[in-house]
Amino acid sequence: MSAQTAGPTADPAALEAHYYGGQAVIEGVMMRGSDRWAVAVRRPDGDIWLECHPVSDAPQRRPWLRAPLVRGCYALVDSLRIGTRALGISADQALEEDGSDDDDGDGAAVGASLLVALVLFVGLFIVLPSAGTKGVDALFGGGLGDGVAFHTIESVVRIGIFLAYLWAISLIPDIRRVFQYHGAEHKTIAAWEHDDVLEPATVDRYSTFHVRCGTNFLILVMLLAMVVYTVGGLLVPPPDDAGFGVAVAYHVALRVVLLPLVAGVAYEGLRLGAAHGDHPLVRGLMAPGLWLQRITTRPPSVDQIEVAIRSFEAVVPADLRLGRVPPTLDSVVTLAEDGLEVHLTDATTRVAGEPLPVPDDPDTEVV
Repeated sequence: MSAQTAGPTADPAALEAHYYGGQAVIEGVMMRGSDRWAVAVRRPDGDIWLECHPVSDAPQRRPWLRAPLVRGCYALVDSLRIGTRALGISADQALEEDGSDDDDGDGAAVGASLLVALVLFVGLFIVLPSAGTKGVDALFGGGLGDGVAFHTIESVVRIGIFLAYLWAISLIPDIRRVFQYHGAEHKTIAAWEHDDVLEPATVDRYSTFHVRCGTNFLILVMLLAMVVYTVGGLLVPPPDDAGFGVAVAYHVALRVVLLPLVAGVAYEGLRLGAAHGDHPLVRGLMAPGLWLQRITTRPPSVDQIEVAIRSFEAVVPADLRLGRVPPTLDSVVTLAEDGLEVHLTDATTRVAGEPLPVPDDPDTEVV
């Protein structure tokens, strides 16, 4: 059984300087590195299922995908694809369902999930605010028009819907557990970035808040949308004397067309926050997202931190893990490169820094 620690185009210096990220899933954590992503899930029997897959090398093969603004759109789509697949894996393992791999079915399921997510996003955060604001304005005589006042109020309504949505789902017990794993993900990455050893007691000392959180990205999208949609609406106004239906359709179409620009600018803002987090202006821009993480993260338990560490160590190159990840955590079930399940009943027998298996999975590539 062979192991893979870096892709053929990976630069060792880039691997070391890579900004690690992740996502909470059902009873687990997905982590993403330079050349692979991994998902670790606490199974009902107490073991941890760990599955690794290579990330797409499309940005290395197509340099235009690394261009400013474009890279943000690509990163968003790629993250949604990986996150959707990781959620499916976690559901299989946490619920002890049949985890057999059907490549065709898996790809179709991911595509369908992304389509449903896109439709829900457009409906909840674009159609509803535009139609709702237009509808209420029409009831009161249509005084807002289609200028700055309309775009500002509609953006405030969009942010309000977003905050209400987060607050509502945070009341669901299962979602609160996901938010605990979200906190474990942040703590683990913070401990690594502060050069600490990844053991639960040490990791737990760090904050559940992190400047590169996807929550920061979403709130940046909401705030930037207020500016971009207003400017776009002023530059390309709706047809004169447009009725309610035409006006709503215009505003929805404008926002969908400009969404990639908003996402690209928000991604660049998030990178700015990661690189210059101590600057007062950057801290001010990141403050709303950090505040919002009071909803989307919760203090994790020790066993949840262990899961996050297992996922994180799987995406770090072996030489960088030496001395940083003690092999003393729970037993782990890994998916080997040949597709067989290998059960490590005694995790202490695995040498710290030993490469973890990465299955050969060409379907993870985005072309």
